[in-house]
Order: sequence, then structure tokens, then C-alpha cells
Amino acid sequence: MDKKNEIWAIFWCDLLRPILYSEVALEETYRYLKTLAQKKMMYPDGRCGIPSLSTLKRKLSVYRTCGFDGLGRTPRSDQGKSRNADSEVIQTAITLKKEQPYRSDIVINRFLKEKFGTTIPRSTLYRHLKEAGATRLKLGVTTKPVRKRWSRENTHDLWVGDFEEGPYVINGSEVVPTCLSAFIDCHSRYVVAARYYFRQNLDVLIDTLLRGLGAHGAPLGLYVDNAKVYHSNGLKAACYRTGIRLLYRKAGDPEGGGLIERLFRTTQERFEAEVRAGNILNLDELNRFFAAWLAADYHKTVHTQIGVTPEKALQKGIRLVRQVDLNAFVTSFMQTVERTVHKTFADVQLNKRYYKTDPRLRGDRVEVRYDPFSQQNTTQIYSLKGVYLGEGRLHQRATVDPVVPFKAPENPENNYLDLLQRKHARELFSKTQGIDYRKAANQRPWPFHEFARLTAELLGKKGGLGAFNAAELENLKKTWNMHTAINKAMVRKACASALHKSVPYVIYELKTLFNQQGD
Repeated sequence: MDKKNEIWAIFWCDLLRPILYSEVALEETYRYLKTLAQKKMMYPDGRCGIPSLSTLKRKLSVYRTCGFDGLGRTPRSDQGKSRNADSEVIQTAITLKKEQPYRSDIVINRFLKEKFGTTIPRSTLYRHLKEAGATRLKLGVTTKPVRKRWSRENTHDLWVGDFEEGPYVINGSEVVPTCLSAFIDCHSRYVVAARYYFRQNLDVLIDTLLRGLGAHGAPLGLYVDNAKVYHSNGLKAACYRTGIRLLYRKAGDPEGGGLIERLFRTTQERFEAEVRAGNILNLDELNRFFAAWLAADYHKTVHTQIGVTPEKALQKGIRLVRQVDLNAFVTSFMQTVERTVHKTFADVQLNKRYYKTDPRLRGDRVEVRYDPFSQQNTTQIYSLKGVYLGEGRLHQRATVDPVVPFKAPENPENNYLDLLQRKHARELFSKTQGIDYRKAANQRPWPFHEFARLTAELLGKKGGLGAFNAAELENLKKTWNMHTAINKAMVRKACASALHKSVPYVIYELKTLFNQQGD
């Protein structure tokens, strides 16, 4: 008797207990059974009902004849067999599958329809194929790999990193999207570094990674996907310098990133959902609340896969902390740009700031190398051939340093080669003056905050951007980005046509207007 039948047998014995143990007189047995047949009760399978008198009599007779084991339910004689499809039809389906393992249920049923004039439901067909060992998995032709849970023996053996889209935030008068850059420890599921940014590039990746390295030291390995940013020479050089093994997820294998994707899903369900339900935040507020959520919620909540909180698992799994020279790490990401040393001020311009160089370099085309993560008070000046020429120091152009007098040779002579070199330098200077293409960017006739203000006014709300919650602003911004030709007349017409005065209905009417224009 299996457990399920045993539960049913106990149920009937509990009902008949007074009779079985002679607590009810023999002549009162019928009256007791008749009383039971009038009571509503819950069966072991969860159904509520009233047992019939004939059923109670039959169960009592079975117990007296066969004992406790006789009360178990008798299995059907046709259990496991199809009651709708003939055995010959099923066997033909099995043969069709075995001779071509990649045949689908649709193709098999077409053969059966032609030969027998009938088909087998997909679930029934699969059950019989599985019992006969005729599925792709049983026939050994499946290419799906056998997986195991992500795990490492110690803390910081492996960090897993990735990017994910975040909620919209307010930036000045604009509503802009964010992205979350995060690294999680494989052993403890502890988030070693995570932060929201406005963009998704190498600078963001390194900023996140530096925060993790500064707080926890270096891991033995990094596991990332195949995005271009993770294949940068700077990241590879930095990992080689610090002894970090850089591992990549196999192309076309999204399941390999399940660990970090689970973190992103938890963040969306338990943190970002709360953000979108409230007033829209700026980036600093979003990161401040996110750090609080990690410390007070995520790291202190028992993780279902490891059975303890990430915070406890992190401390328990630490065997060695590998300290990192962050300056040496950042050296791999030194940015290099070409500049011409100004002939009057003997400096180079970088990010609208000026750096003083050796006056003898005036007019020279040089390489300026700088650390994008520092305050950038100094830069390194190299020739185009990679020869170190000196240091560039941040300065103001208010005063000009005196030029050291040039000591002429004892026998000065006109040098034709010097003349050619100066002429060539002037030609290079004139040819390398670029065009600022940013000024040529098309501007919309009116900004997004005016679009949001007008929508709020037409819906009877006050406050401009403050009239909407984060989710409404995010939907308005996406509609604004998708349809560049939105004008005030369209907004007024959409608000007037909206069935209900709410953001979703206005957006629907706007999209309808654009579709009509497209027709």
C-alpha cells in the first residue's frame, strides 16, 4: 500500500473507529452508520461531501474481511493505457519517432491521420513516447547541456558581473533611464558592488569594479558575458596585472548568467517596484535608497539556494583577502588622446581644462594620457612615438610664464630643413581643425518638461513633472522618445479624446493619432 492509499485507509478507519473497537453496540451499528451518512466532512483529497450509507457499509465489510490493507483504493485495470487510442496506433507513433527522433507531434499525427484516420493528443503522445524511451532525451539526440548550480567553495573565488536596465530618474528638467551595474560573489550571493548609472560603458564598468576591489580585495576570477565592453584591452590588462582570471559566458547560452539574473529579478521585484510606486527620484537618491535596501534587506534575508543570509555566508566563507594596488589597476585604463600644444600658452586642452607643458613643446602634436577616475590635476605627456616628454599640470591662462631665452649657436646659419618643418607643422595644424558636430544635432521644437507640463494641465493636475509618479513619467518619456513629431495640438486632441483622464489613455490616443497619420 502506498502513502496515498494509506491516508485513505486511515480516513475510513477513523470514521468507523467506534464500531471497530466495539464502542457502539452491535444492534446500534446501522443507526450509527446512518448518522454518519448525514454528516458533511472533508475527504483526504480536499473535497467536501457526505459519504453514502452504502459506501460506509462496504468499507466496514472490507475491513472485517481483508483488514486495514483492504481499505486501500484498487488501481484501475487499464491504468497507464490509452482509452482513446488503439495500441496499434500508439505503437506506430513510437516507431515513427524512433526512426526520426526530430519528428514533432504534428508530423507524427499527420502520418497517423493518413494511415488510421485518427490522431493522438500531444500530452498523451508524449507520455507514451516517454514510457517507450522514444523522446529526444531518451534517444540521446538532445543538445541541451546538463547543468549544475553555481557554487564556489570560498568567498571571493568568483565574482559574476553584468548590466541591467533600471528605473527612470529625473535629471534637471529631463526624465532619463538608468542602468544597474553589479558584481555578486558566487559563494555567498553577496553583492560586492552595485550602482545605478546614466550609461553603460567601460567607465561605468571600471567604476563599479573599483568599488568592489576597494571594499573586498581582488577575487580569483570574474565571470562576465560577451558584450564588447568586457572584451576591452584595458580590462584584460588590469586582470592580468592583478592575477584575476577573466571568464566569459558562452555565446548563445543565457542560462550561464542565471546567478546575476536572479539578483536583477529580486532587485526589480523588491526594490525597483517600490521606487516606481513613489515619487520620481534623482540618481543620487536612487543610489542612496538602493544601498540602504542592500544593507538592510537583501544581505540580511536568507537566500533560498544557500540556506543562510548573504552577509553570514560572506563572513563564514572568507579564507584570504587579496589586497590590490588600485593605482596599478587603474593604470590599465589610462585614456589617451592626441592634442597640439598651444603655441602661445604652451598648454594642452582636455575636457575644457588646460594643462601646462614644457614651453619647448609648443606647436607639437603630442599624446595626453590621463586617469579618467581621478581628479585629473595632472596628465602625462608623450610623443606620438610613445616617448615620455613630461607632466602636464592644471593651470589657468591668466598669466604666461616667461620664456627661457634661447642661446643661439656661435655660428648661426639658415637651416632649410627647419623652414620645411615649420611649414609642415602649420599645415598639419590647419588640417586637423575639426568640426563640432554636437552643435549640428537637431533640437526638438519644445522640450520634454513642457510636454509633461501641458499633459498635466490638460488632465487637471498641478505641478508639471511633480504631478506624475515615477511609472507615469517613465511611460510618457518612452512615448516622447518613440514619436519625435509630438506637438501641442496632438497632446490637446489626445487628452480631449481620452475615455478617462489618465496617462495610459492619453498615450493610447497619441499612438492612435500617429497611426492615422501613417495611413
